[in-house]
Amino acid sequence: MAQVDYKELKKGGFMKQIQRDRFSLRLRVVGGQIKAEQLKKVYELAGRYGQGYIHMTSRQSIEIPYIKLEDIDTVKRELAEAGLQPGACGPRVRTITACQGAAICPSGMIDTSALAKEFDERYYARELPHKFKLGITGCRNNCLKAEENDLGVKGGLQPAWQQDACTFCGLCEAVCPTEAIAVDKTARHLKFKQEQCTYCGKCVKSCPVDAWTGRRGFIVSFGGLFGNRIAIGKQTIPILFEEEKLHAVIETALAFFKEQAKQGERFRNTLDRVGWDLFQAKLEEVL
Repeated sequence: MAQVDYKELKKGGFMKQIQRDRFSLRLRVVGGQIKAEQLKKVYELAGRYGQGYIHMTSRQSIEIPYIKLEDIDTVKRELAEAGLQPGACGPRVRTITACQGAAICPSGMIDTSALAKEFDERYYARELPHKFKLGITGCRNNCLKAEENDLGVKGGLQPAWQQDACTFCGLCEAVCPTEAIAVDKTARHLKFKQEQCTYCGKCVKSCPVDAWTGRRGFIVSFGGLFGNRIAIGKQTIPILFEEEKLHAVIETALAFFKEQAKQGERFRNTLDRVGWDLFQAKLEEVL
C-alpha cells in the first residue's frame, strides 16, 4: 500500500480525523461568500462522500467531515467542476474573511468583498513559518473582529467639518462615541478634537445638512492572536487612504514574518520576541 503523505493532504485542505482513513475537507470560501449552485454541490458531496452534514467554521468556511481516503481525488475533481477548491491549512496564509461591507451594509465604509477577492489573489496560501490570518471588517462596529487576526483591516472615515454649512444643531456631538466633538449652540461654535477621533463616521452619516464630509480609508492592526495565547492586534500606523499603500504594508508584514519568525511561531510571538520597534521601522519605510 502506498505511503500516505498526511502533511501534503493537510496542506491541500484535507485534515486527518481521529477515525482511520477519514478526512475533514475544508473549502476555500473567500470573504464568506459562496454561490447558491456551489452550495448545492457541497450538499451533494456531503451526502455522497461524507455523513450527510457539514461544519460551519469560525472563519466563514465550510468543512465536510468523513471523506474517505480513497474518495479524495474524486471529491477534488467534483469540486473543481463546480468552481470550488479545498482551503489552505498549515503554515501559510489562510482563507480571507470579510463582512459584507459597504456594498450591502449601511454602516460599511469600504468594499470588503472586493478587497477580500484582491487579498485572495495576492496572498492566499503563501508559504510562511506559521499560519497567518487576514480579516476585513467594514466599519468600527467591527463585526468581523479585525484585531483577532494576524493582520486585520477595518474600514474608517476621516471626517472634515464645513463651518459654512453647519447649523450647530448638536447632533454630531450627540452621536460621537469618543466625545471628540463639542458644539456650543448659543455661540454657534464647534470644536473637533482630531486626536480623539476613531474614524467611525457617525458624525458624517448623522449630519442633516452635510456639514461633515469624510475620506474613507483603512485602519490596520497587527499581531492578533486567539488560540493557546490571546492577544489583541495593535494599530501602530495612521489610517491609510490608498489601496496600494495598504498592500505595501501587508507585503511588508508578510516579509518581516517570513524573515524574522522561527518555524512554528505565530506572528504576534515573533513581534514580541524581536521587538515591535524593528517592525515599525520596516513599516515606516513604505508609508
